[in-house]
Amino acid sequence: MKFLVMIYNDDALLGAMPQDERDSMMRGCFAHADELRAEGCLLDSMQLEAPSQTKSLRMREDTMSVIDGPFAEAKEYLGGFNLIEAADMDEAVRIAQQFPWSRTGRIEVRPVRDIDAVRRSVGA
Repeated sequence: MKFLVMIYNDDALLGAMPQDERDSMMRGCFAHADELRAEGCLLDSMQLEAPSQTKSLRMREDTMSVIDGPFAEAKEYLGGFNLIEAADMDEAVRIAQQFPWSRTGRIEVRPVRDIDAVRRSVGA
């Protein structure tokens, strides 16, 4: 099964860390990601730019609006993700726990829906 491991950042907690500690944490993440990729568990990973760099699109009553971010006053924001392969949710959580980001935000693990099954169910 595929799982999306979403990393939510809290800039106040990240900013309170000394730069060398943040750099060390990041190096550890890269090393862990390299190990997971070699094992075939990590399929992809990306960091996202800050919410201030985003745009939100919304269609209402046949009118498209495009709004500059950020969109909500939130303490934590989505800062990146890892797409992993795991046998089940328990294994996915074990993999996610090895990343340190829960110390400076939170980590959300969500199963990825089988899009091919959805295509078949709607006859696409």
